Amino acid sequence: ALQAVIYAVDIGKIVKGSQLRNGNRLEYRINAFFAFVVSLVGYAILWLVGMPLSFVYDQYLQLTTTAVLFSFLLALVMYIKSFGKGLLLAEGGNTGNVVYDFFVGRELNPRIGRLFDIKVFCELRPGLIGWVLINFGMMAKQKEIHGEISNSMYLICAFQFLYVLDGLWFEEAILTTMDIIHDGFGFMLAFGDLAWVPFTYSLQARYLVDHPVEFPPWLVAVILLLEISGFLIFRGANSQKDSFRRNPNSESSKKLKTLQTKRGTKLIVSGFWGILRHPNYVGDILMALAWCMCTGFDSLLPYFYVVYFTVLLIHRESRDEHQCRKKYGSDWDRYCSIVKYRMFPFIY
Repeated sequence: ALQAVIYAVDIGKIVKGSQLRNGNRLEYRINAFFAFVVSLVGYAILWLVGMPLSFVYDQYLQLTTTAVLFSFLLALVMYIKSFGKGLLLAEGGNTGNVVYDFFVGRELNPRIGRLFDIKVFCELRPGLIGWVLINFGMMAKQKEIHGEISNSMYLICAFQFLYVLDGLWFEEAILTTMDIIHDGFGFMLAFGDLAWVPFTYSLQARYLVDHPVEFPPWLVAVILLLEISGFLIFRGANSQKDSFRRNPNSESSKKLKTLQTKRGTKLIVSGFWGILRHPNYVGDILMALAWCMCTGFDSLLPYFYVVYFTVLLIHRESRDEHQCRKKYGSDWDRYCSIVKYRMFPFIY
């Protein structure tokens, strides 16, 4: 509720999103970073007045169940709403199959009023911010049980805090993603944003409550190096792409080599994007591996995340490939002849 109020109030700039297939460009309010700060301050106040943040661990099953049920209810409401007149439907979620359309989502950009975009709200706020707050609750529980916080817990909480901070600081970048431009909002995204992300992505911190690990300095250095490398690739690639999209005539964008397409747009064929078609995904995977390594090497369970996330990104890459081939036609073939590898050099 707090996140919804912050998103609705007149705080933050208004920007236009990408052009949709009907030619419209919707407006979005940008204030996710402000919402994050308010949430952290509120959490800190609760801690200062003596509220045990470890309740997140103690009530984990109840919180997860509530999130799943709320996701289902929200998806049901969105499905019913999608039959209103004059709404833009997602191409992939309007098949006539009730189960499939409910899962994938019929309406492309469900909104309340002019600026409250339900899909963008769910993508960034409750799930990502909740993920960080759950991690802090797990840290508090480890301190409560064991009397101290392990360096591995500090690492995982710091790494994932940075990842969420980055996503919220660069909030505008989400407006150009496939989720926002092409996908409808159904149970898949509602469940993913509100239940899967906060309660599955916090798996490493949850594991460390019961299985604390104290790393020697050399292993801390190895994990830090892997995390920093992944983050620099991830942020560098995304910044390069986002800067080019916002202003292809800027000084930094002019230094990039591009391929002119028949659509009138350009594709980057140098820098990070001249090496791989999805270098940002590689950075994501390296960070995911660093997070899993924070749990040590006694169990495969916390490594579920890096396996799942790698499969997810390969699947997403294949969807991107399909959309781009459909969008650019023969120009995409020319692009692929220049940038040969999708995600992994000399492999894929």
